[in-house]
Amino acid sequence: MSEGIWLWLTFIAIGSTTILTRGSFIMLGEKARLPRALHRALRYAPAAALSALVAPDILLDEGALQPFNPKFAAALVVLFFALRSRNPWLPFIFGMGLLILMRKGLGW
Repeated sequence: MSEGIWLWLTFIAIGSTTILTRGSFIMLGEKARLPRALHRALRYAPAAALSALVAPDILLDEGALQPFNPKFAAALVVLFFALRSRNPWLPFIFGMGLLILMRKGLGW
């Protein structure tokens, strides 16, 4: 019985925190402005979050840091083609092609 109460109290606490933090910007509106430096820094938040999700998958192989693995090589190829061409399909095609070649063809 007490476990169910703690679960609901946790849900209420998390929900209240979410509503208060998001609602504060809506309720205060123009009265609460972010400092200019913070506003500029927040432009990089999506890229930082994406790299924090992708980097461990690229660099870790079976839970250990291995900088020379097929995913890292494919990521370098993707980066090269993404920087050199404006075609959004080329990085995908060449990166996946190299990854499949290294995994299936070379057995790496």
